Amino acid sequence: MSMKTDTVKTGTGQAQQLAGIINAHHTALLDGWMAGLIARLVRRDKIAENELRQQASQFLPLLAGALENGDSFDIEGGAWDDTRQLLAEISQSRVRQGYSPIDTASFMFSLKEPLFAYLRQEITAQPQELGDAIVSASKLFDELGLLTIAIYQKAREQVILRQQQELLELSTPVVQLWQNVLALPLIGTLDSARTQVVMESLLQKIVDTGALIAIIDITGVPTVDTLVAQHLLKTIAAARLMGADCIISGIRPQIAQTIVHLGVNLEDVMTKATLADAFVVALKRTGSSITYQQQAH
Repeated sequence: MSMKTDTVKTGTGQAQQLAGIINAHHTALLDGWMAGLIARLVRRDKIAENELRQQASQFLPLLAGALENGDSFDIEGGAWDDTRQLLAEISQSRVRQGYSPIDTASFMFSLKEPLFAYLRQEITAQPQELGDAIVSASKLFDELGLLTIAIYQKAREQVILRQQQELLELSTPVVQLWQNVLALPLIGTLDSARTQVVMESLLQKIVDTGALIAIIDITGVPTVDTLVAQHLLKTIAAARLMGADCIISGIRPQIAQTIVHLGVNLEDVMTKATLADAFVVALKRTGSSITYQQQAH
């Protein structure tokens, strides 16, 4: 019990000592830190440098305050809330700006060298104490650096998921061809996630336009297996529940053979070879017609 108490006291003393160095040498420490950060900059411009200095200037007082008021070097403690919040904001901004995880973590790691130089000046006469202080401080900055990487990766994953969702929505455009006639051209493979987006987009467009016919064109779908066919049938069933009938177009000979071999039942679904053929049928069903006028020579 005594040994644990001594360890906590030692850690707390080291933290307060580090905070004292940061407060006493704030300006010089900031300049030394900035020199290391600028050397690692991906984009060397005044805007990036000014942003770095602003972030570093915000961080140093928060770090000193957390070291003074926290329980030793425990960055999970409540005293570190503001510090962690700032690191989170910095890491998330690095994702948007296109920095790598290493570039993001270097924000913390670059502070080691100038800070350790001041530690050596403060504790020159006691090598053992100096070694312990450097080891403790090094662990602290390693933890903070790893925290920035973890936040960066999480933010990056969110960006990728959002981009994937946007690509799915862009790859399933529902267009209005005519009054009461929609078209949904599909390109690429249909999986469960994409089918859900397709269904939601189509149903929302049916609600918005009051369409009676929806043409699902699969000219750009490379293969149709049992799963893809099931996804199509589910989309058609959902559209019918909303009051719109569906026509499938773009069924190539090889896909037609595959559907037959799979035993997929499309008897209740109107199918056409091309989108143009499906459009003609849709016009007739909605009471419209196309008149061809011969131009006089």
